[in-house]
Amino acid sequence: MNDTRPAIIYLDAVLTPNASLSPRGYAIVTGLIKAGIAFSALMMVLALFSLFNRNAFPISLPVFGFFGLDIAALWVALRHIRKQGAQETRIRITADCVSLAHRDGNGAERLAELPTAFARVELDEPVGPASWLRIEHGQTAYIIGRFLTPRERKTLADKLRTALLNAKAERYPI
Repeated sequence: MNDTRPAIIYLDAVLTPNASLSPRGYAIVTGLIKAGIAFSALMMVLALFSLFNRNAFPISLPVFGFFGLDIAALWVALRHIRKQGAQETRIRITADCVSLAHRDGNGAERLAELPTAFARVELDEPVGPASWLRIEHGQTAYIIGRFLTPRERKTLADKLRTALLNAKAERYPI
């Protein structure tokens, strides 16, 4: 007999890091910092011109170069932060399997499916910044929610354990 009932989803969670800035806010902050750096460079060049009686053009070139390096370093740092914020982990628990899908900031995706019967949730106690939330299967462990606070990890671990117990109870009734 073929059972065509849809699978019950016990947990469907998407984990993303907290974004400190929206894309518009990011553009505003970087624009303000770039404007501040450009203003500082202009003031430095004007000071050099007044100090050296308009023969300061060769002396002022390194000023623009170093302020340009500041802008480049800022761009690299903020780009790295935005990529870290673009990561996403999706956890779906059904009676058959635990599905994990992780997309990093570059867009690369890793997928894993674990049988619900053998999956377990582990969280190092006492919960602190160095305790990782893991979904384990055999000798393989998948660390999830690295960006979560310890309290959020504890709450998620409790929800994952409850969902796993419910999924196992459906598949293997006592």
